[in-house]
Amino acid sequence: MQGSEAAVTRDRAAEGRSPIATQAARRRTFAVISHPDAGKSTLTEALALHARAIGEAGAVHGKAGRSATVSDWMAMERERGISISSTVLQFEYRDTVINLLDTPGHADFSEDTYRVLTAVDCAVMLLDAAKGLEPQTLKLFEVCRARRVPVVTFINKWDRPGIEPLALLDEIERRIGLQCTPLTWPVGPGGEFHGVIDRQAGEMVRFERSGGGSGAAIEEHLTPDEAAARFGGDWVRATEELELLGLTGADYDRDTFLGATTTPVMFGAAVANFGVRQLLDVLVDHAPAPAPRPDTEGRERALDTPFSGFVFKIQANMNRAHRDQIAFVRVCSGRFERGMVVNHAATGKPFATKYAHQVFGRERETVDEAFPGDVIGLVNAHALGIGDTLHAGPPPVSYPPLPSFAPEHFAVVRATDSSKFKRFRRGIEQLDAEGVVQVLRSNRRGDQAPVLAAVGPMQFEVATHRLDVEFGVPTAIEHLPYRLARRTDAEGEQMLRTAVGVEVLVRARDDTRLALFLDQWRLRSVTNDHPKLLVAPLLAGESA
Repeated sequence: MQGSEAAVTRDRAAEGRSPIATQAARRRTFAVISHPDAGKSTLTEALALHARAIGEAGAVHGKAGRSATVSDWMAMERERGISISSTVLQFEYRDTVINLLDTPGHADFSEDTYRVLTAVDCAVMLLDAAKGLEPQTLKLFEVCRARRVPVVTFINKWDRPGIEPLALLDEIERRIGLQCTPLTWPVGPGGEFHGVIDRQAGEMVRFERSGGGSGAAIEEHLTPDEAAARFGGDWVRATEELELLGLTGADYDRDTFLGATTTPVMFGAAVANFGVRQLLDVLVDHAPAPAPRPDTEGRERALDTPFSGFVFKIQANMNRAHRDQIAFVRVCSGRFERGMVVNHAATGKPFATKYAHQVFGRERETVDEAFPGDVIGLVNAHALGIGDTLHAGPPPVSYPPLPSFAPEHFAVVRATDSSKFKRFRRGIEQLDAEGVVQVLRSNRRGDQAPVLAAVGPMQFEVATHRLDVEFGVPTAIEHLPYRLARRTDAEGEQMLRTAVGVEVLVRARDDTRLALFLDQWRLRSVTNDHPKLLVAPLLAGESA
């Protein structure tokens, strides 16, 4: 369906909707997810560029004088060229409000990515044309499948040599089980990218890089005859491949896409801005708008009921000029108005929303209203935690909590300058609140030597870097040998007090007792010696 046809369909569907439902229908809230180095932050910025939300795109490691990406705002992100923290970009494109969430690609930050996926209605999965499906990509696909999040696949870096397109589609279907339904198809092999065939329009779009690649690509639309005359064998090969796909039934179907059993596939090169506008159009025309969300009781809360939303991320010190803390809230229902007093479901206490911002990377501006699908930033919301629900008026509502991942790496951290202990403690509390690491404490070690627990070791680097840069506290870190954490209780703590290769600590944020074990063998040995010992998984479905 072309853009104009889709707009007519939306206009007809809008008849009889409430004002809030009409606004929700204009929203598209999605995440960009991928393996590291697939070009995720570059694509994020290219999408903003094509929507004219920014004037020029920049690469994290661009040439001298070229700006860094809007979405990678941390100094450590810019130094390493990777995304460490998820960010939010909101902009308009074709009368549609885009809420785009850029996520960390590195496996060590998968917990942050998981939280983001709870706050979106769709995902764009980015694949490197030369590498295909990589381990982190497979994990992210599984998360999307478990949550039934529709996925659009964008095969990136087609301006470089890569795997054959049919082989890429076969790999996706064979290893993931999602049927691929290409919407565009490349003309020219990887490294000789002329453009794409738009299957729905029945034409070829030829791409030409703008000066320096910092602007939107130049596009030329060609009829099949014009494309055949200009690109000869490459055009013939592309059309023959599409004929093969047609025989296998690989045609786009919106119902199966929304049901998360098929994935529309597109080809492009984000760094040159090839295929990016086509991706934006597909998201506007085909990606799902916000829908009613189930609460903790499993009841769906209608879009036009009073305001409700949940916190999926907390971030401090995004801008040194502010030095504040922002709670990112996904609006699930109703109309949010700045200054309204809402209820904090966890405590039952009122919460004022005087300082509400719309966020674009680390830049922000005051937002006066928001609707389902939008992401708002509540400033200095120190009373809020990740997973907390906010709602307006009775009846009360609470959305399912966001679980913490089971940590596999542990380290003791200490301030090297004892005179800065207050700042050290404040920084540790902040990192725990944001979910950068989990903070564990014990009477044996004391408050001056908390234990940091992480999914991956790079989280420790982020934590110590931020303590140094944002709080002015240099630290020393000592890695511990434990590799497993299990939840236990007070009785279990007593049983394990003298066990070798085991230590029981308390999670600071919720007082959960965690038993740390050297390895799986030690866990089995201890549980065999103490059959009544409680050692439960931290997450539902996690193997004990």
